[in-house]
Amino acid sequence: MTDEDRSPEDDFQELLRQLFGAGGQIDPEQIQKLTGMNIDPAMLAGLMQQMQGAFAGADGGIPWDSARTAALHIANQDGLSVTSGQRTDLDQAFALADLWLSAVTSISALAQPARSLTRGDWVEQTMPVWQEAAEPVATSITDALLDALGQQAPEEMRGVVEGAGRIMRSVGGSLFAAQLGQVIGRLSKEVVSGGDVGIPLLPVGEAAILPQNFADFGQGLEIPEDQLALYLATRELAHARLFRHARWLHLHVLSQLTDYARGLEVDTSALESMADRFDPENPEELRAALESGALMPPRSEAQQAALTRLENVLAVIEGWVEVVTEEATQRLPDAGRIAEAVRRRRAVGGPAERALGALVGLELRPRRLREAGAMWRAITEAVGSEARDGLWDYPDLLPTPEDIDDPTAIIERLQAAARGEAAPRDEMDDALERLLSGEDFTDPDATDDSAGSEEGPEGPRPV
Repeated sequence: MTDEDRSPEDDFQELLRQLFGAGGQIDPEQIQKLTGMNIDPAMLAGLMQQMQGAFAGADGGIPWDSARTAALHIANQDGLSVTSGQRTDLDQAFALADLWLSAVTSISALAQPARSLTRGDWVEQTMPVWQEAAEPVATSITDALLDALGQQAPEEMRGVVEGAGRIMRSVGGSLFAAQLGQVIGRLSKEVVSGGDVGIPLLPVGEAAILPQNFADFGQGLEIPEDQLALYLATRELAHARLFRHARWLHLHVLSQLTDYARGLEVDTSALESMADRFDPENPEELRAALESGALMPPRSEAQQAALTRLENVLAVIEGWVEVVTEEATQRLPDAGRIAEAVRRRRAVGGPAERALGALVGLELRPRRLREAGAMWRAITEAVGSEARDGLWDYPDLLPTPEDIDDPTAIIERLQAAARGEAAPRDEMDDALERLLSGEDFTDPDATDDSAGSEEGPEGPRPV
């Protein structure tokens, strides 16, 4: 093919071969020929050089350091540190909250004091959990990007795209990491405490409040700041105490979260449609699609079931924290108003939390919080706080969704245990006994021509 016969698309394909070929170098003259495609050669040259340098040693993974850097850039924009006055006020609130909690729960106090964190501190402390929760989603998205690019490429370019798979995967991973970093950075401006999002973000046994965000939380409530500090400190300590006591709970929640994420798929039809109209001068469309959740298809039945399980676990946790905090803060005149403000805030979520839900396809909402709270109140009234808190000793004791709907059965079991009696039997007990005894589980309603007889050497005979 002569130079005169080459189209701008041919020139662009040759440029890609130079970019992704082993040891390839970009030819400035090749870039100059791309003016017929309405692409700024200088801009594209810089972009290609940056990509070659950035991904020369790429391993195809997700650059989580990039997400951390992006999040810290947003979190530290205000550059505010924790003042000595703020730290002293919150330390005093945590100390009193600890005493109040110890009077209403048998779950022991933390081994180390609670802390006051800057927004940047919060990002640093929580990034390991964000990475664990988001990695399955990031992998799904980068795999789908690579598949879509391979399908959209012309036949003669398939080999080039396949050979560049590692680099293209890194490009997709970098884009996801950048979006996640921005969302976490914005979230750092909204969260008030370590347990504010619902999942265990801080290391087990640690509690913290972000003074800068605490000041924003109180605006418009017309409630004395010392009351707000005491309530939020009590709630944060209750959350941290619970996860320290029930060591299995941290892994249980994250397992539910990753089970949901691993079942995530990407809407490849939406991705392919975007590729058809993709404008190299406007990459914001892909970023916007990631953050808006446009690439997330409707949930499958399996995913919906996983989401329901996760929501129930979060509701049981949040319900216990709410009830214990309510008992501990009875001395606060405005405790009820603060509790309602916290509940409403958790139910709605802020802009950054909604963006996180769109990015990973999941909103961490304890949708059954009121029902779970009512269950814990009924349990407390019936058997007391010690028996109530004992339900966190083992995973098998955790209240089920059926217990949230009707706590009668779990209360009867706890009351029977308190009297030293065997717990009332249920369907699970009956089924287990039949299984251990070797009893046949054949449907009793099923019909059989040989019913009532046994086959012998001479034909059927009565049983």
